[in-house]
Amino acid sequence: MRPGMKLWPQGLLSRAMILLTLGFALVQGVGLYLHTIDRSDLLRLGQAREVAASAMAVYRAVVVSPPDGGRAALLRGMNLPPGTSATLLEAAPAEMLPAPLTLSRLIQADLTLSPVPFHARPRDVVVLGSLADGVVQVGLALPEHGWLAVTVRVPAVEIWRSPLYFAAYLGLCLLALFLAWLLLRRLIAPFTALTSAAETLGRDVNAPPIAEAGPREIGAAAAAFNLMASRLRRFVQDRTFLLTAIGHDLRTPITRLKLRAEFLEDDDMRRKILADLDEMEAMLSATLMFGRDAAASERTATLDLVALIRTVLDEAADAAPECAERLTYAGPERLLLTARPIALKRALANLIANAMKYGDGAAVRLRPPADHLTVIEIEDRGPGIPDDDMERVFQPFQRLEASRNRETGGSGLGLPIARNILRAHGGDVTLTNRPGGGLRVIVSLPV
Repeated sequence: MRPGMKLWPQGLLSRAMILLTLGFALVQGVGLYLHTIDRSDLLRLGQAREVAASAMAVYRAVVVSPPDGGRAALLRGMNLPPGTSATLLEAAPAEMLPAPLTLSRLIQADLTLSPVPFHARPRDVVVLGSLADGVVQVGLALPEHGWLAVTVRVPAVEIWRSPLYFAAYLGLCLLALFLAWLLLRRLIAPFTALTSAAETLGRDVNAPPIAEAGPREIGAAAAAFNLMASRLRRFVQDRTFLLTAIGHDLRTPITRLKLRAEFLEDDDMRRKILADLDEMEAMLSATLMFGRDAAASERTATLDLVALIRTVLDEAADAAPECAERLTYAGPERLLLTARPIALKRALANLIANAMKYGDGAAVRLRPPADHLTVIEIEDRGPGIPDDDMERVFQPFQRLEASRNRETGGSGLGLPIARNILRAHGGDVTLTNRPGGGLRVIVSLPV
């Protein structure tokens, strides 16, 4: 994995939520920006109408008063709104730049709609300044002569500083993300169920099928998974039946050969033939056991792993009383897990038997669960195994000549059977040499 990818989450839900968050933030930002533009236009339209209304109110008061000297006194005595001033001029005002055409047309249209008699309407209108600058001056030509200049200061439009703006932005984003989270969880739930079913099938080939409900695509995937599981079960059953038939057919000729060997007069030859037949029968039994373990036909159940380990150690001590003192256990007093009891007992028994046979004892240590996984360590005091042979000994019928041969017993199937059983439970088994001498078997099991 590249260094930059470590920050990128691996979960589908996390990735989708990050992308949707960015998408919703962008879409909501663009939407609110467009809404702000429209609202700004509406506010400026309202400001233009207020400017026109203020100018026309002053104009009506001035135009109805006598033109000779009374209008100036009237303006001085008027109580104008804050930011509004009015003066009489001889000519049209020209102190500021002309207003934008749109603003000028809006104010002139509002002035035209004002309730003023036709004969008293202004002869001409001049609009200066702009709403953006905050100052608009309206020049109105009086019916007789002269001009009335009304200056109105308008506040700046500060939509971006509105406290509700970002609250609405965050609220919309959070609502959209919450709905998206609910939808994504419903969409991802079938994948989680399919993953769990695949893990269960890996531990128990007879696991029940998953429900084929939901959308068409999810139902089709569930149906395909159930079909695959049924084919796997049929394949395992066919393999088991085949091994059973082979074992049944071979035991009969082996028994006949044993009976015929009893009639041999050469005692040495009879003993060798019977030993070979016994070894052949033992290898046949081990092969059948290996096949049945791979079939994983036993149902799972909840068991106490500590009690199971102690039972295996007690049985091993009963079988070899001289090694009883070298069979020890260390770890918690109780640990529950779901497994196939008989199969798991066989796997642990094989590993402990190997430690006793080739390592002169077995020290079992059970570690407390961590990250839904528990570890069993089985240590012996034997010669260990070369590093190059650590994986080879897990292959069927593989024996190390230095320690595992026909004279010392063993068919080369004990470790493969144990690994098959443990992997069927979702765990594994590995080997490593101890620094002080001996072999350490590390068993991992999910809890």
